[in-house]
Amino acid sequence: MHTVAVLALDQVIPFDLATPIEVFTRTRLPDGRPGYQIRVCAERPEVDAGAFTLRAPWGLDGLRGADTIIVPGTASPLVPPSADVRGALRAAAAGGTRIASICSGTFPLAATGLLDGLRATTHWVAAGRLAAAHPDIDVDPDVLYVDNGQILTSAGAAAGLDLCLHMIRRDYGSAVAADAARLSVMPLEREGGQAQFVVHDHAPTPQGSALEPLLAWLEGNLARDLSLADIAAQAGTSTRTLIRRFREQTGTTPLQWLHRARVRRAQHLLETTDHPVERIAAQVGFGSPTAFRDRFKKTTGVSPHSYRRAFS
Repeated sequence: MHTVAVLALDQVIPFDLATPIEVFTRTRLPDGRPGYQIRVCAERPEVDAGAFTLRAPWGLDGLRGADTIIVPGTASPLVPPSADVRGALRAAAAGGTRIASICSGTFPLAATGLLDGLRATTHWVAAGRLAAAHPDIDVDPDVLYVDNGQILTSAGAAAGLDLCLHMIRRDYGSAVAADAARLSVMPLEREGGQAQFVVHDHAPTPQGSALEPLLAWLEGNLARDLSLADIAAQAGTSTRTLIRRFREQTGTTPLQWLHRARVRRAQHLLETTDHPVERIAAQVGFGSPTAFRDRFKKTTGVSPHSYRRAFS
């Protein structure tokens, strides 16, 4: 039987805490035996969980000897864990314990230095903050989870469930993991990553910027087959100057901005209409349905049809 220690930090997010407890507790081996023993651990006997106070049966000593440690998300991700918590996690890693984080739990895990030089993920809303706070980590905001072998990270709360099922499959095989997935009313593998859930807003443009009229014009002309020269002519400038101003004020190029605007419009149409994909491709300015499908999947991680099934 594997031992899983769930580390409850201050301001722990209840859903992130409950997910591994629920999934691992329900996991049964083919002969009916439980697959996991759960320990809920904390630095102090009582932990603030927002709506309630949690009493943890184990202290940090409960991390010792565990096969897996789970670090759930916290509502205060930028507050580093104490030296005792960081030391306990580093000691566990040095002893070969598998350590996984859920959602913003990547932040306290990152504070230990265990993610330096590794690829990691967290909730897409917080990915930029994680990258800024820990430049030595290769932050991937588009995936549901990242498995580096001993150290694993996951995106939002539901992605924590994906990660738990992935670890069960690693421990006991696909049949046991599939049974755990059925009990959780989840597919064993979800299509695409968290990119499909990202709100693809444009980079903010300074108020009063000379680009504001141009961006409004682009939004109103998404269906047109616009070239860089067309956009530059509308702006009354050279293509080189246009690219420079776009990078300075939006952090991207005119054509990249245009592609993102088209995908965002397509998402809205897929969610709110029953128009065929071919019609939507034309409405948002892609030259062919194939080009539209390719760009949409590259941006969101799923096909237009899959996106419509999930969000319409």
